[in-house]
Amino acid sequence: MTQAQLAPILMLVSGFCHAIVNAILKAGKDKMSSRALIDGFSALMMVPVIFFVPLPAHAWGWLFASWLVHLVYLVSLVKAFETLDMTVAYPIARGLAPVLAAAAAVVFFREPITPAIIAGIFFVSLGVMAIGFHPHLSRRALGWSGLTGVTIALYTVIDAQGVRAAPTAASYIAWTFLFLGAGIGLLFALWRGKVFYAEAMAQWKPGLTAGALSIATYGLALLALRWGAVPRLAALRETSIVFATVIAVLFLGEHVNLQRGLGVACVAAGAMWLLVTG
Repeated sequence: MTQAQLAPILMLVSGFCHAIVNAILKAGKDKMSSRALIDGFSALMMVPVIFFVPLPAHAWGWLFASWLVHLVYLVSLVKAFETLDMTVAYPIARGLAPVLAAAAAVVFFREPITPAIIAGIFFVSLGVMAIGFHPHLSRRALGWSGLTGVTIALYTVIDAQGVRAAPTAASYIAWTFLFLGAGIGLLFALWRGKVFYAEAMAQWKPGLTAGALSIATYGLALLALRWGAVPRLAALRETSIVFATVIAVLFLGEHVNLQRGLGVACVAAGAMWLLVTG
């Protein structure tokens, strides 16, 4: 199996791990503190790794740009959660991201795309947004969710270029998590103050688990983006919504209505189409 053939499989596994991380994040009482805990543990795990990988030469600019976009992403995500339930805000953001990432990759970096790939992206995005759509959404809620989707698309395209520019994928992955944890994780922890300390004492075990899974989910995604084209792979990562729905039903006791069920089916059909036509 070639690297290009392995890339979509890695992205599906990434989506599965991503769903688990988000389930852990959702369980936390204070979302910003939980995010700081997850990113902080991820950074600590990467500290020994940086001594065994080359410096990300030619990728420092991409790393800095990614850090800035991730900062805006996490703030807008927290704000979206404050105005909407996670089951509404997150699907809207994730549904916008594949379309925007594909457009940016094609327009600015001339990445290949075909009508079949466009169709698959459309079905995945439509299904994801259908899962979270609610007829009575405020402009403020839509604004924060939309900004979250834009930043997801931006960091996906930026990190795709960065991981390709770095000497090895491991180098870019290690420094990405070090930057995010030492920068954004620390910033969020200081922002929440005593609230973060209380959350850390109560939730350090789930935070440690989610931190390790964060390395797995985004590390696999970055490796896949080094080997394959952004438009197809960005859409495949949104299969995390399907996995998240299964987890919610089996382990959290949530119910799936007709709209959400159709949305999940649409995402699954789009993902299968992308796998077959790619």
